[in-house]
Amino acid sequence: MSEAFGPEQQRIGNQQREEAITALNDHFAMARLDIGEYQERVNRASGAQSYVELAELFRDLPQPHPPFLAPPSVPFTAVPPPPPGYAPQPTQPYYPPPTGPQPQYAVPPPGMVPHGVGYDPGAPWGRDPYTGVPYSEKSKIAAGLLQLFLGNFGIGRFYMGDTGIAVAQLLTCGGCGIWSLIDGVLILINGGTDAEGRPLKG
Repeated sequence: MSEAFGPEQQRIGNQQREEAITALNDHFAMARLDIGEYQERVNRASGAQSYVELAELFRDLPQPHPPFLAPPSVPFTAVPPPPPGYAPQPTQPYYPPPTGPQPQYAVPPPGMVPHGVGYDPGAPWGRDPYTGVPYSEKSKIAAGLLQLFLGNFGIGRFYMGDTGIAVAQLLTCGGCGIWSLIDGVLILINGGTDAEGRPLKG
């Protein structure tokens, strides 16, 4: 006779994987996971086969959790009666695995947050994992290269929206080429911010 198994051993479908990835996106946006942990857990979620595999991804994380995960089971112990006026708090409901054909979806490449799965309209290029500030649509590589080759005219700084420095470089020919050269190298290494204070994307 086969041994009985609980719902945590039951197999899952794409809907549960997608809900788990959505919750991981939220934790990444709140800087609870660095980029390496986020990518590793998304990969594990996309290849998970059972509820227990997905539950393991959220063992050390607070809410939000995927809604289908049931509260953890604990051994039975004697519990004292509740104090007067105590109202029990609602628990997360258990949703059985779906039946029938499941929608197919593509697993996002590492570091990318797909549209429709935890997509943040306020940060279409993602957020800085340490500060949570949304990335600019401007690229630090483009800004750095523009400074290296056209920095005498302040083109890289105009591209970034930093018109004050751009005009100064234009009037001084990029500090005789030295200022614009150093500025371009620093932008390529450290990045910078656009006119709205958002960090340049990589």
